[in-house]
Amino acid sequence: MFTKLILKIAFFLHRSKRYRDTKKLFYNFLQNPDYIYKRYFDSFMIFLILVSVIILVYEVEHQIPQWVDDFDLYAVTAIFSLEYILRFWVYNDFHTKIVKDYEEAKFLNKPFRVLSPIITTIKGKIEYILSPSAIVDLLAILPAYRPLRVLRIFVLFRVFKLLRYTKSIHQFIEVLATKRFELITLLFLLIFIVTTAGIAIYVFEQRTNPNINSLFDAIYWALVTISSVGYGDISPITPAGRVVSMIIIVSGIAMISFVTSVIVSAFSEKLNELKENRIVERINKNREFLIICGYGQMTRMFLKNHSLHSYEYVILEDDKKKVERGIKDGYNIINENASRHDVIAKFNIEYSNITLLALTGSDINNIYITLNAKALSKKINVIARASNDKIVKKFKLAGVDHVILPSMVANRMLLFAITQPAMYKAIYSMLTGQTLAQLDEISTIMHYKLVGKSIEEIDFKKHKLLFIGFQCGLKEEFIFNPPTKIDFRVGDILLVMGHKASIKYFKEQYGEIYYG
Repeated sequence: MFTKLILKIAFFLHRSKRYRDTKKLFYNFLQNPDYIYKRYFDSFMIFLILVSVIILVYEVEHQIPQWVDDFDLYAVTAIFSLEYILRFWVYNDFHTKIVKDYEEAKFLNKPFRVLSPIITTIKGKIEYILSPSAIVDLLAILPAYRPLRVLRIFVLFRVFKLLRYTKSIHQFIEVLATKRFELITLLFLLIFIVTTAGIAIYVFEQRTNPNINSLFDAIYWALVTISSVGYGDISPITPAGRVVSMIIIVSGIAMISFVTSVIVSAFSEKLNELKENRIVERINKNREFLIICGYGQMTRMFLKNHSLHSYEYVILEDDKKKVERGIKDGYNIINENASRHDVIAKFNIEYSNITLLALTGSDINNIYITLNAKALSKKINVIARASNDKIVKKFKLAGVDHVILPSMVANRMLLFAITQPAMYKAIYSMLTGQTLAQLDEISTIMHYKLVGKSIEEIDFKKHKLLFIGFQCGLKEEFIFNPPTKIDFRVGDILLVMGHKASIKYFKEQYGEIYYG
């Protein structure tokens, strides 16, 4: 009976889309660093922590208003308590483990024991409760227990919660963790020197120095001296004590130098990685951005276009020399191999609209990059560079949305320059923005007033625009000079040519978002 009840609850939760979506939402806010709204939650929690500490400090010498005390007691503590419960909830799933074990037992025709997945889940919950971050969260709630006023000091543990929400502090700790062995070795060396010097000064001066009455006083003096603080409340007065003092002062300078060199070397090794992580974090905060793979001539020419300055972008390049050149040129570039699956996975694929430009000099690399990107999400718009038209089919099979053939375009423009110089000048001027006339595309999704209207109804000549054709939204084929009776539908993209002011005015006339 107990097993059936547990299975019924587990399968109900497993099938419930509302339950899954709710838990995923809270997980994103609490644990998912790539969730676009998590930074707002983190900022709010940091604000509450600082407010709590300010109230604690202020009430030492001042009488705080009752509403402030109630806010700290009820509102802040309630939010921290709810956060603790939600983190406990999203840490693991008991129903997932039960369903998995049950289906596995059914498949293998073996008896199902419900206690095994339950015990595993409980162990996971206990593991979370005993983790340092969870203990800090719990201690941050204790100040709400008013009968024991001394617990107010636990408000200071709310400061430690900043480690969870402040990435800079977290990264600092991670950097130090990479030098854990060296730092622990220096710590033991420090303990040895302080203990030895403390015992020595205690033996030499306990009977003659009125300020040293116990071994604790001697160790306290040794620690203060080796740290170069030197309060002056305890000073050696015997020759032997002063020799010990000189030795420990030199040892202190050496210890500080060693610790400083270890920390500096740790940050030197991780500095580039930290900078690159910051670039990725900043890019992931945007709804739309470009991932440019490869820093070659085509990428440099592309980035020189001033109209792209409003776009957020990041360049991935595995050649360190090219990365250094890109940094000198002032671009957001990181040293990563874009053909690796885990590199593209760093970006906020689920919540952002991403356009990926595969512009490396190798067709194979560009195909690998496309396969990895499309494996992560079909929504990623991939534009890839190909060396010749014979390989275009392979790019399409890999999932490339648009294939660019620089050699073919260059050859065609060269042919125009020789055989049709006037056409070459016109096309070149329009593409480079050197003429008042420009080409532009207008989507019916963003301009819903165009939906249902025919070409003759719109009257492009009245708007002083030349209508070249449109791309059918359903078939994704471009139609040049279509019949004037054709009506536009949702998803169609119009290609027009005209003065910049004319295009802007036309968009304003039809520029409302389509919600249908």
